[in-house]
Amino acid sequence: MGKKIKSQKAQMFILLLPGLVIFSTFVVVPIIKLMYNSFFTWNISNLVNHSFTGITNFINVFQDEYFRIALSNTIIYTLITVPLQMVLGLLAAILVNKITHFSVVYRTLFYFPVLTSWVIASLIFKFVFNQQGMLNYFLTDVIHATSENINWLSTRWGGMMIAMALGIWKGIGWNMMVFLAALQSIPKDYYEVSSLDGATPLQQFFHITLPSIKGTVLFSLVMLTIGGFNVYTSIAMITGGGPAHQTETVLSWMYFKAFKTGDFGYASALSVIITVLLAILAAIQFKLMGDKQKTNA
Repeated sequence: MGKKIKSQKAQMFILLLPGLVIFSTFVVVPIIKLMYNSFFTWNISNLVNHSFTGITNFINVFQDEYFRIALSNTIIYTLITVPLQMVLGLLAAILVNKITHFSVVYRTLFYFPVLTSWVIASLIFKFVFNQQGMLNYFLTDVIHATSENINWLSTRWGGMMIAMALGIWKGIGWNMMVFLAALQSIPKDYYEVSSLDGATPLQQFFHITLPSIKGTVLFSLVMLTIGGFNVYTSIAMITGGGPAHQTETVLSWMYFKAFKTGDFGYASALSVIITVLLAILAAIQFKLMGDKQKTNA
């Protein structure tokens, strides 16, 4: 019996070994290397000789005005896009869940933005909101709402609002599918019994639907928060961090410092800071999720 158990463990280890090797090579080792680099000053012109600087890179990050701008932009982006994605995604899921005919068509329409490439979608939004773009053409030449073209991308909040609109548009479909799966798992008997007791649809939503999908809501919150802090492509393609780095996010600023200025030590320290911050946020959210599940149990 003991030999059989050892044989099974050996087989499991052999099956897991390729995945462990790939995970270690492309995830664990780079993270360790990143943390190591954050304590050294090195740049792309000299990849061999590093000078140990301790926590100097971390101090430089926190003292950097543009990092504070990038961090505030990222936090604001997350605080605005995450709730709107969740609310609109839940509303879409409720509507699709009640549709009896052509429900697959509606699911496809809602989910289509998720399948769209971030690069292509960003370029489309940039074309629409460009000073010579479609929106200005509609406002000036079609409905004559303004006599001059508006440069939507020339200000910090103009560029950020466009990037946020893109993030919300692309995220609704994913949330719709996640919430739809949760809604379809709720027993219909709950609604039938509550209807007999005289409960209104609004009361059913707050007392049956929301408590039943609470775990899914928290899961979506964790995933979207991580995604919000990882926003990069839309900023890079729509504003390029401009004007004057006012629309930078933490990832776009990290990319600029690493590959435009060659300061890899600074970029490594910034990566570590954001990783720790995300880990703390995820831990808090998962703690809340665990407490809610214990309460429901």
